[in-house]
Amino acid sequence: MRDDFRIFRIMAVLLGAFYLLSGCGREQENSLVELELTEASGTEEDSESQEEFCEEEEETFAYVYVCGAVHSPGVYKLSSDARVFEAVELAGGLTEEAAGEYVNQAETVTDGGRIYVPTLEEAQEYGAGVAETGITNGTDGKKQGKININTAGKEELMQLTGIGEAKAQSILDYREEHGKFTSTEELMQIEGIKEGVFNKIKDNITI
Repeated sequence: MRDDFRIFRIMAVLLGAFYLLSGCGREQENSLVELELTEASGTEEDSESQEEFCEEEEETFAYVYVCGAVHSPGVYKLSSDARVFEAVELAGGLTEEAAGEYVNQAETVTDGGRIYVPTLEEAQEYGAGVAETGITNGTDGKKQGKININTAGKEELMQLTGIGEAKAQSILDYREEHGKFTSTEELMQIEGIKEGVFNKIKDNITI
């Protein structure tokens, strides 16, 4: 009897140890599953954060020169898909003298482009031809960033090196008397604009 009782006790201890170890195993297994789920969730959140960061990194900008009949001419930074009217708004909006209808304000801006808003006087004097002063894109080739001396107003001409108010007015007077310039070199026919002044501006003008 005593031997049977000892065997029973040993079996009871072994069974208890077995159940105990089985329980610990399940807890460890459950812990591992929870850890894996947590790591997976963290990975998804990190992935979403990285995607948002990449989207922000991909945003590009355009620098545009807005001038003419606007309140605050200057170079402005916009989103690359911004429209001309947004650039005009950044420049303080149109002045009372502006002929805004001669500029396509729905057009997309171009990096390095120039937006010139003519005045009503310029629009009346040169008609449809003044539209050439509207937008000069960064991809405009030969006329990129250049001022058209046949259509530019006084304020725009005064942006040229060595051309003050008096010389700008002389250009307008010459144009009114003789018609459009047939070459940029013809500017030297105007009193006060000789070879020295012309050489400073020849790369910045067109007809």
